[in-house]
Amino acid sequence: MEGWQAGDRIVIASTDYSMHQAEEFTVLHCPECKARQVKVTGMAKFLHVGEIMDGIDMRAEVGMLTRNIVIEGEMEDSCYGDNWCQFFKHDTFGGHLKILKNFTSVHLSNVELVHMGQQVMGSYPVHFHLCGDVDRLGGYSSPTYLKSLAIHHCYSRCVTVHATNGLLISDTIGYDTLGHCFFLEDGIEERNVLYHNLGLVTKPGTLLPTDRNDVMCSMIRDNVYGKYVPVPATDCKAVSTFWVANPNNHLINNAAAGSQDTGIWYLFHKVPTGESHGLLTDTKAELTPLGTFYNNRVHSNFKAGLFIDKGVKVTNASAADPREYLCLDNSARFRPHQDADPQKPRVAALIDRLIAFKNNDHGAWVRGGDIIFQNSGFSDNGVGLSFASDGSFPKDDGSSQVISESLFVGESRNYGSQGGQNKYWGVGGVEERNRTLPRDKSFPIRGFQIYDGPIHVTKTTFQNYMALPVRFTSAIGFFLKNPWQLNPKNSFSLLKFDTNVALRVFFGKPGPWFESYDLDGDKNAVFNDIDGSVTGYKDTYVGRMDNFLVQHPGCKNITSWFGSICSGKYAQVYVQTRRPENLNMTIVRDEYSNHPMTLRGINQRADFQQYQPVVMLEKGYTIHWNGRAPEEIYLYLVNFDKSDWIRVGLCYPKGSTFQVMADIYQRQNSTAHSVEDFQEVDSLKQLQNKPGERQYYFDNSTGLLFLVLQARQEREGHSYCSTQGCERVKVTATMGSQTTSNCMSAAYPKYSAPPTAIIAMPPKSSGKCENCGASQLAFTSDPHQTYLHVQIQSLMNTGIQQARGTCFISVNGTRLLFQERFFLVTVDACNGTITKNVSFTKADAVMANYLETGLSQRSIVLLGSKDISGDVDAMSEKLVPLGTAKPAQLHKKESIAFFGYRGGSRPVWTRLYSSLAGQGLPLLEKYIPLQLEEYDCTKVNAVQRKELELLHKALQ
Repeated sequence: MEGWQAGDRIVIASTDYSMHQAEEFTVLHCPECKARQVKVTGMAKFLHVGEIMDGIDMRAEVGMLTRNIVIEGEMEDSCYGDNWCQFFKHDTFGGHLKILKNFTSVHLSNVELVHMGQQVMGSYPVHFHLCGDVDRLGGYSSPTYLKSLAIHHCYSRCVTVHATNGLLISDTIGYDTLGHCFFLEDGIEERNVLYHNLGLVTKPGTLLPTDRNDVMCSMIRDNVYGKYVPVPATDCKAVSTFWVANPNNHLINNAAAGSQDTGIWYLFHKVPTGESHGLLTDTKAELTPLGTFYNNRVHSNFKAGLFIDKGVKVTNASAADPREYLCLDNSARFRPHQDADPQKPRVAALIDRLIAFKNNDHGAWVRGGDIIFQNSGFSDNGVGLSFASDGSFPKDDGSSQVISESLFVGESRNYGSQGGQNKYWGVGGVEERNRTLPRDKSFPIRGFQIYDGPIHVTKTTFQNYMALPVRFTSAIGFFLKNPWQLNPKNSFSLLKFDTNVALRVFFGKPGPWFESYDLDGDKNAVFNDIDGSVTGYKDTYVGRMDNFLVQHPGCKNITSWFGSICSGKYAQVYVQTRRPENLNMTIVRDEYSNHPMTLRGINQRADFQQYQPVVMLEKGYTIHWNGRAPEEIYLYLVNFDKSDWIRVGLCYPKGSTFQVMADIYQRQNSTAHSVEDFQEVDSLKQLQNKPGERQYYFDNSTGLLFLVLQARQEREGHSYCSTQGCERVKVTATMGSQTTSNCMSAAYPKYSAPPTAIIAMPPKSSGKCENCGASQLAFTSDPHQTYLHVQIQSLMNTGIQQARGTCFISVNGTRLLFQERFFLVTVDACNGTITKNVSFTKADAVMANYLETGLSQRSIVLLGSKDISGDVDAMSEKLVPLGTAKPAQLHKKESIAFFGYRGGSRPVWTRLYSSLAGQGLPLLEKYIPLQLEEYDCTKVNAVQRKELELLHKALQ
């Protein structure tokens, strides 16, 4: 607020699901205001959170819109002419500022740009157009920058960085604009630094398909082929506050505080687009390592806070593909490697310190690998975080996606407020009180969502996931209606679940949102609990309760999860079929012949079909079809370690003949090597006696072709296959009959086997999980600041009798119980240590004297009470020097909770709470900053400002 003056305009961001709860105010003259106070015109219509809640920093951003220098477009009173008036009722033809190549210098700071930009390509509030390198690499001794701009109420983007590298954009606001706000355009922009910028209320525009909403998408058809009607969900609906088309850029300390679709979107162009087309033959954006991503926050976005996935269509519309050039495209996957060379080692993309809250759909959606999240907080999102793999096995070689040292909160104490285009309002949260909701009242809220894999979640805390009769809410869940594969190497370790987690895991249930719940990925959902911190059973796997491919008699069913906890060894078999390609495949484990699993395949547009069941190793299976068996079947060994094996019986018509061969498939060049033919043997016993041999046995009486699939190569790390390539077996069949190839009635009971466990179930863990959960207590946007987590639980006396021991003051997890009417704890405001705790039976002279003389300077004062009695007026007077504005009007039989401070200042966090007589107080919580300058602390360690270090490094 330094430098704010009467008459200045400010905007306060939404802290709810709808960006339209952002509000503007005018600053008023206020001589009585203290250092961190300001007076503004009018009353707020909506709740704007101003504190850390449940460990997540949800404080609303405040943007100053006023600058001394103003560049303003001259506007008409309404929309006119060919300015897309079918979509906009107001004039959208504003001014624009364009910077071209070979300038002497551009240093633009403290300028207000209003009514700028046009719904015309190339006319934006600020536009760096084909400028090339604008930092030292371009010969600029003083690198080019934009600093402290206020871009608001504009009509086409905020800042466009077009074929320009090395630009610094800092301390800039983009508010109430159309189309992608901070826009890196053609996919070749690199080394640009976006530092401490705020973007909010990013609305759809018409320029590109990715800017458009549903209506614009389906109505704008000038550049499609023929009569094609664009599909909004797949072609458009991607408008983003930060649109980053090349990963080699740096985002530090930014806030994306409300977009129609996405806060920050990284996407990957196959080739340079627009006017940059042809400048480079290949951008290699998918393979380029990520620049710095540190301490960014995303909230109040409808689609997702952070999105890392997809690309744009880089060909013109044609009969073969009628979609518009630059529409959203699903062909790109982020696979960062050293020097953008897939033959060189992977370089993990690091997302460090992301805060994502109140995003309707996803806090973050991320596809590709290797990708690491750490020190991040997610709260009140439809789904907190989803990791998705490349998803195109066998070309995808497998990668790692990890999140650690993070916090997921299902529903916080940020209850929100109705209006401002919030659509959903209903009961939710721990208290089951009315609040705003994501998506729909019945939407299954999930913290971490499993999809594809392999993923790993470790050292992470989950809290406040409470299911309701109308809604399944779980800390861990799965991608809904999933036709794709699930990886048994998905794993969890060192997790912490607080008491307000009703469902740690939920696999799903037929009904709303889950629909029939019978797609291939739904059925094969599974993960590994490495240390038992999810299930209580160390090194076990959790699958669906009705999946008998992965169970044994010792498994533990958890009905509320619809899950089963099992010990064992697991892998996948990728089954690829040709001629025909439209069959359902049924796979049966010999030990559970009455529980087959039928898979329908991925049903992609390809000349083959594919299925990928998860199987327990060292077991026998048979595979059947709902038509004549495919003429060609490939069986890939996925996530098999050396010597792992299963036996498979493939059903064919009697009298069929076969050519069976093994090879190793190389993903990078789509070639095969180490080709070996299988030899036929006369019995199943002969086959099983030499499982490592290349042999097959056809039981003509049942129609089953038996193979032993055994891995011969070592697998490393997270790769699906060996370093030599993917081991596979190809079966080519010549069949004289067109009969349906379903051999189950002949196969069983002939090949039935008693169910057994290859690894016995471990005993259930006893005791507390050591070192589980995130180390941090607060996930904030000022990581250099240390916070003290304090809670006060005060109940009236009758409440204590009913729930003895529930009155407490907690300091950083250390809970101090109290039985007397008053309990007081002091904490050193400089180092956060508890210095004293004392009880009082009533408010009297002893207590008053202690409040006046017994408290040390620079002390945080925490006072709880139940059923207060005594001289409450005298006590109220003694609280004034500790933080109350005036003596509070307290009454006997009330409960109070007080957060105060003894020192030479009055911090903004001090506050007194009181209940009505006999009603008690709920649990009250604060995150109190330590080591503030106003505390006059001595011998405090110097604050490390990592964001400044990273900024300095990025600018080098």
